[in-house]
Amino acid sequence: MALSVAPAGASEENMLGSWARGDGNARVRIAPCGGALCATNTWIRDPSSGEHVGDRLVMKVSGDGSSMSGSAYDPQRKLSYSLQVNVGPQSMQTRGCVLAGIVCKSISWSRVSR
Repeated sequence: MALSVAPAGASEENMLGSWARGDGNARVRIAPCGGALCATNTWIRDPSSGEHVGDRLVMKVSGDGSSMSGSAYDPQRKLSYSLQVNVGPQSMQTRGCVLAGIVCKSISWSRVSR
């Protein structure tokens, strides 16, 4: 991930909550943190992958409805990403890119009910 907004918009609020990554290897909780949204790892299947519980991604996104774009910063790895997010009631798709969009990765997420 291990994903700064003013979390006032309805789109950003749709992202809040717990999400399971599509590959089954991680769960995150997205919540306001200061003036940003942070996705914090709450469970990692295999910490030897380099991801750890507590790692977080700080996101700055904006958009209309279910489609947002912006940036993300990973303080553990000191990497910045361009970010696209499509969020629905029970699913979310994220796409992060580095190196001016040369290297990108898409991840599917499912909402986790507590």
